[in-house]
Amino acid sequence: MERGTSVRRDDAGDDAGVVVSVNVSDGGVPKYPVADAWVAASGVDGDRQRNLEYHGGPDRAVCIFAAEVIERLWGDGHPIAPGTTGENLTVRGLPWPRVVPGAQLRVGATTLLQITAYAAPCRTIAASFNDRRSGRISQKRHPGASRVYARVLVPGRVAPGDAVRLLEPAEP
Repeated sequence: MERGTSVRRDDAGDDAGVVVSVNVSDGGVPKYPVADAWVAASGVDGDRQRNLEYHGGPDRAVCIFAAEVIERLWGDGHPIAPGTTGENLTVRGLPWPRVVPGAQLRVGATTLLQITAYAAPCRTIAASFNDRRSGRISQKRHPGASRVYARVLVPGRVAPGDAVRLLEPAEP
């Protein structure tokens, strides 16, 4: 297999998850849940970012976060919930530490996303943390607790309840 292609890891048994929430806003946070949304290279339909220097664009078209991380932080007393940190897709059941740049996610029947980067936390999401320190979801400080950005390889409609499958980069 060529470098950069993807393989499905069904043998691991933990590469499948589900979309919990699809979130959009007219700019900034929080993002609010919607019944469904079209996802394309330009981003999530109905969503807008205020600071295009750090958000949006083809390599940051979709922001994704794990429901398990949100729930763990909420359990620690942080006022965090789906959408409050600006993610467009809140997902459950994926092996989050393996959702890394280069990996791909198949969402629903058609949508294909490729993870491009970890999303650095910023001050606009500070209200999601009881100490206002958004670094709690920094990949550098807390590996495996970060949101991720993705580009859209194949557009499609996504909705809560859609299956999500992790496709990892093939080994070199």
